[in-house]
Amino acid sequence: MDRLRDELVRREIVPPIRRSSVHRILEQVDLKPHRIDGWVHSPDPEFRAKATEICELYLHPPEGSVVVRVDEKTGMQAIEQKYPEKPAAPGRAGRREFEYVRHGTPSWIAAFAIHDGEVLAHGGDTRTGDDLERFMDPLAWKYPDVQIHVIWDNRNIHTGERWVQFNERHGGRFVFHDTPQHASWVNPIELFFGIVERKSLRHGNFRSTAELREAVLAFIAYWNERLRHPFRWTFRGYPLPTGLRLEEAG
Repeated sequence: MDRLRDELVRREIVPPIRRSSVHRILEQVDLKPHRIDGWVHSPDPEFRAKATEICELYLHPPEGSVVVRVDEKTGMQAIEQKYPEKPAAPGRAGRREFEYVRHGTPSWIAAFAIHDGEVLAHGGDTRTGDDLERFMDPLAWKYPDVQIHVIWDNRNIHTGERWVQFNERHGGRFVFHDTPQHASWVNPIELFFGIVERKSLRHGNFRSTAELREAVLAFIAYWNERLRHPFRWTFRGYPLPTGLRLEEAG
């Protein structure tokens, strides 16, 4: 904003002007150079095939099977507020001092059942391949005697001979589906992690990672008992390399 104001004045387009005036003018016009929308392009040459395969599982799972989304979460910090929060009052929002104390960041692994919304989760200190395998064993026991379709991203702990042996150990009941590169949004378990952040952590005050884990697991238990539901997730389709809409491309 400051650079734009300085350039306008330098070119004598406007007389000396306040930053707030520039902001007010831009809010009233269609051109908004101060705003930027971010996006991530998937370079995966098999994007269409992978995304179609996953969407088909969401819409039409094989009879007698279970579809689960699996992912890891590492950004949930155990944060303790340095000073007490001031509660809201009539005509005034609650107030929270900026300073806080960090007490560590546990790693989470979670599985979200696509068609009923039940969640299985574990919080620990690391997220190695061994951690993930220890998490996946109870998932196999939870759904005995059925085929389990697992949707996850391309992280290195999701690949390798480990999962071939794991599947053999569980009777070949697992089918693993990778999301396209740079397209983890195809696996919307991140929606659930967002719910946890808003409902369990946003106003929390945690003096240790143990307190944070206890709060998150308590929320997940409440979710499974009272709130669980499948997500109404939509995918608009496949953009063409030309940037044209399908109807424009003919």
